[in-house]
Amino acid sequence: MALNRPFGLAVYNHKQTAPLNMRVTKYRIPAADGSAFYVGDTVIQAAGADTNGVPNVQKGVSASRIRGVIVGIEMPATGLASLQGTTLNDNVVSVPASKGGVDYYVWVCDDRDATYIVQDDGITTANLVAASASLNALLTIAAGATVYSFSGTVLLSSSFAVTAGHAWKLLGLAQMPAIPGGGSNAFGAYAVWVAKSNLHEFDGSVVGI
Repeated sequence: MALNRPFGLAVYNHKQTAPLNMRVTKYRIPAADGSAFYVGDTVIQAAGADTNGVPNVQKGVSASRIRGVIVGIEMPATGLASLQGTTLNDNVVSVPASKGGVDYYVWVCDDRDATYIVQDDGITTANLVAASASLNALLTIAAGATVYSFSGTVLLSSSFAVTAGHAWKLLGLAQMPAIPGGGSNAFGAYAVWVAKSNLHEFDGSVVGI
């Protein structure tokens, strides 16, 4: 049985014939934003940009038309003092809710044709079966456990349905022989699914902000 170890969404493949080259784009999270962000979170467009023209993003919700998924976070500048003898912590993979007046920058996979892997929540077991392999779904947005954790976002298993308006298309299970730290990747609680966005900001006409 798989372990309950959510990691948000992670880039998996490309639904077109071109190989996935993991193209990412830099976006800004303004100091005034009050949300915490984690690698694996979805983000959506936000008004404005920095003085260099790097556009803003904000945290996505369950049914968001997404801009993409965070794959990396830049730590804010620490000033111009010498770094000699200074220990730099490059393990933090989150942006705090309280940003201390400092902007943060994130790297986002905003390719509308990217597919992702994501864990299910393990709750509605009747839906965690092979018959759900091509249904649509929503996400449960959740924070990471600590500043060193990835996103806690998972698939909302109670939402698995034919509903056209759901934000994510399920594409079966990720083809991996085992889940790190757990058992085989099989239908059931905490399985790792492949999914793609049904609602992407680069897909069709989207209202500006």
